[in-house]
Amino acid sequence: MALPWLESLAGPLVTTAGETAGAAAVAPKRFGVMFMGNGICPPHWWAKETPVGLELGRSLEPLEPLKHKINVIEGLFNRQATGQGIHPAQTGNLLSGTPIAKGSIIQGGISMDQVLANHIGQETVQPSMVLACEQPMTGYHETNFSNAYSSHISWRNADSPVPNELYPALAFDSLFENRGSLRNLSVLDRIADRAKELSRRISAADKGKLDEYLTSVREVERGIERMRSGMDKAADRAKHTGRPLFSMQRPENGLPEGLREHTRLMCDIIALGFQTDKTRVASLLLARDLSGLYYPWLNAPDPHHKTSHSDTSDHYERMTRFHVSQLAYLSKRLDEMPEGDGTVLDNTCLMFLSNMWSGSRHDNSKVPLVTVGGLGRTLKTGRVLDYTGAGDDNRKLCSLYLSLMDRMDVKLDHFGDADERLAGV
Repeated sequence: MALPWLESLAGPLVTTAGETAGAAAVAPKRFGVMFMGNGICPPHWWAKETPVGLELGRSLEPLEPLKHKINVIEGLFNRQATGQGIHPAQTGNLLSGTPIAKGSIIQGGISMDQVLANHIGQETVQPSMVLACEQPMTGYHETNFSNAYSSHISWRNADSPVPNELYPALAFDSLFENRGSLRNLSVLDRIADRAKELSRRISAADKGKLDEYLTSVREVERGIERMRSGMDKAADRAKHTGRPLFSMQRPENGLPEGLREHTRLMCDIIALGFQTDKTRVASLLLARDLSGLYYPWLNAPDPHHKTSHSDTSDHYERMTRFHVSQLAYLSKRLDEMPEGDGTVLDNTCLMFLSNMWSGSRHDNSKVPLVTVGGLGRTLKTGRVLDYTGAGDDNRKLCSLYLSLMDRMDVKLDHFGDADERLAGV
């Protein structure tokens, strides 16, 4: 179990076993991407710069407490995803900017999160975390593009998406090395004696940080344990019925019945991964393209994709705001974690985006995009950056990716369809 950043432990990070983790205590930079398919609610997705900070539209209101740490970026587009058809063709290369192929052979390109993982992943236990809150689809869309393009945003190479981890318990286990019978023991119980010993060696301020961290892990662990039995029962059910889990609907497949608890736990797991430097790269697919998720607590009667065809409706605005609230939740968690003279969020960039602007028109001539965090003071925040009238060559998503990768010390001559950085970032 890795520790968060503690002032008392100068030099290399130290685990609760007293072993060095191999990463410098200088705060690392992290990158996370969160995706909501099928576009947003256009009338309520806006931001304005004012003398007292950003003014946010209704869909972005969950970010109000952190508006000085966000950038709302308007007018960017993915050239390779325009004019190719709807849905899968608008999603399969969202993070790569490379052409994708129709038919039975999947062809695309490595996504920018996996480029980062390949370059900096050797410095952490997990090169990246690839999580999702909705099952992938099989088969083909009516446009003859594979539904794999709609179901994944993270790709390790041209023909292989990174498998999405859907189960919070398995994602948690990967962080804390829960294997076999260890899954039946609390992580904190296993390290209790070493944690007490460490508490005697660190400052009072660091002791407070440690206690807060261990309490946070305990809360997440309790949420995970409530779901683990359902996951195990689903695995037994699949074994005895001969039905694969992917063919079952939640909660029969062991996924949490409550989407709100599912998304929060996934955010908590990413937060722990970043705080303890177990990983520095993460992606979370909140709702895939062609999403079939329901939101009964929002009084929305129809599933996500169907509702997106009425994207100016109150129902879809509430869906949009719900997903932005997950970005706000993760951002707040990271901003509550002290690190050096700032917070974990200050050393992170979270990027939230969708594959299109308008679901009713399947319009991806521009995509909605928000970033949160300063990436180690390399990214100025509290701004609206509008590239709508900059010309197609100057508003490429991949130009933004090059700019962000530069700040993560991964410098490429080109990426996707871009060979220049995005101006003004």
